[in-house]
Amino acid sequence: MLLLAIDTSTTAITVGLHDGASVVAEATTLDARAHAEHLAPNIRAALASAGAEPGDVTDVVVGIGPGPFTGLRVGIVTGRTFAFALGLPVRGLASLDALAHEAWLEGRRGDLLVATDARRKEVYAATYSLGDERACRVGEPVVSRAADLPDEVRGLPTAGRGPTLYADVLPDAVGPRDVSGGVLADLAARRLRESPAGPADELQLVDPGHGFDGLEPLYLRRPDAAPAPPSKKSTLG
Repeated sequence: MLLLAIDTSTTAITVGLHDGASVVAEATTLDARAHAEHLAPNIRAALASAGAEPGDVTDVVVGIGPGPFTGLRVGIVTGRTFAFALGLPVRGLASLDALAHEAWLEGRRGDLLVATDARRKEVYAATYSLGDERACRVGEPVVSRAADLPDEVRGLPTAGRGPTLYADVLPDAVGPRDVSGGVLADLAARRLRESPAGPADELQLVDPGHGFDGLEPLYLRRPDAAPAPPSKKSTLG
């Protein structure tokens, strides 16, 4: 196995490679606005660091968000294109799951909130239960003002950039702030070992909150940019 993981849902434009036993390379750039410029060079850098070529990759996994429209789209399209060119399976994972998984890898147990920057003074958020075996998502991700999250949720230890941006209402900052490509690759490799999919599959569903998702991005709201309405030509002669 040489699994390529890509995520562009947060400030981190990040790529990881996993050989089935461990993460063998990671390349990350922090830039909230230049995903298209940095992603391809990061893929090349990770492959070079691992001494690998594109043809050595056996699986592709992309973070499907939630995240801002443009950045998230860059990662998903790049992952699909890379996989299609090499005839590889491509699968999606919720990006917030990778942040919870990293907190779990760091030894945290119990309840956890993951809250990332959704702009417009909002966060993308999901709650997790971190047990001895894994981090399990509780419910679906939401987009909300941090202050509008339930009191019991805002009081949880919180990973992601939410506590940095809204420390007054998310006071207990823990764990990672952005998605790590290496951690996403590790999470994907674990799930593949538990329930491998056939080579033609683009989608793997295990039980909810503990498998792979489809490749539809989790935008959770409409994009900031929208097509302009058609112009009305004057009929005055």
